[in-house]
Formats: sequence, C-alpha cells, structure tokens
Amino acid sequence: MSDGLPQFPYHPDPVATGSVVVSAEVCERCGKARGLLYVGPVYAVEEVEFLCPWCIADGSAADHFDADFTTADGAPSDVPAAVLDEIVRRTPGFAGWQQERWMFHCTDGAEFLGRAGWEDVAALPGAMESLRLDGGLDDAAMRNLSADGDLTGYLFRCRLCGLGLAYWDCT
Repeated sequence: MSDGLPQFPYHPDPVATGSVVVSAEVCERCGKARGLLYVGPVYAVEEVEFLCPWCIADGSAADHFDADFTTADGAPSDVPAAVLDEIVRRTPGFAGWQQERWMFHCTDGAEFLGRAGWEDVAALPGAMESLRLDGGLDDAAMRNLSADGDLTGYLFRCRLCGLGLAYWDCT
C-alpha cells in the first residue's frame, strides 16, 4: 500500500466492515494498484469492478463513472445536501441482504460501524430502541440477530451525540 487509507467521516473503518479489502488489482479510475480495493455496491450505468478507496474519497470515481456507493433514500429533509453528497458519492457503501440504507441523526449522517449481532446492538446505547422503531422484530426475535447470519443488524452511531442507531435485514 503506497498511501495511508483516506479518512471517511461516515464510514470510519471500511477495512473492518469488509467494504475495503487487500487486493493487488488495479483501480479502474486511477490505474494504480494501491493494495486496497473497494468491494461494496457501485450504482452506475457502466459495470465497475475495481475502485480504490482514494478515488472514492476524492470524488473522482463518482464523477468519472457517474456512480453512487449507497443511497440516502429516507434522509430527513434537514440533512444538508453536502452531507448527502458526501455519503452517497464519496463514502464507501456496504453490502446488505436487501437494499442498504444509511441512517441519519442530529441533522447529519451517522457513522456506519458494520454488520451487527444481538450483543453489538445491545452494547451501543440507543441501538435497541432504533431497532424497535424500525419495526417487524420483537425483543425475542432481536436476540437472533447475527453479524454473519440470515437475520442481520446494521449498526450506526450518530457523529454528533453518539447515539446508537440500527436497522435489520434478512435473507
């Protein structure tokens, strides 16, 4: 790896979440093999397979391929357009079972912390309540959440107040 991994305010550790992996492949945007590649979703007209985190961070991948890496559908109306653009076009997304969604709090996007099981959700204040508000799961069903299972939680934290946020998805 030739450079330090760029900082992503809304996805602070994309290597730990599995959205960025070690790879010798060459980025389709910059033509460099930097040792790390993004493996999350790319929503673009063209098929794009290999992108480095640096081209995502600086916006050149989104501009070049007219690509988004996640969706901000359902974002509250008080979240600034610049925040939405940063999340959708300059932040590594993540793969979910169905349609991924970003979470928001305090008029800002939340940090994506990764897939989560019951213990992870229970450990972050606010995340359990967020799951309850998401609907569809009672407390007994929530205990079946697994980071690697068929019923998965997706864990976020508010960047401003630290409140845990989560939603669930299943195969």
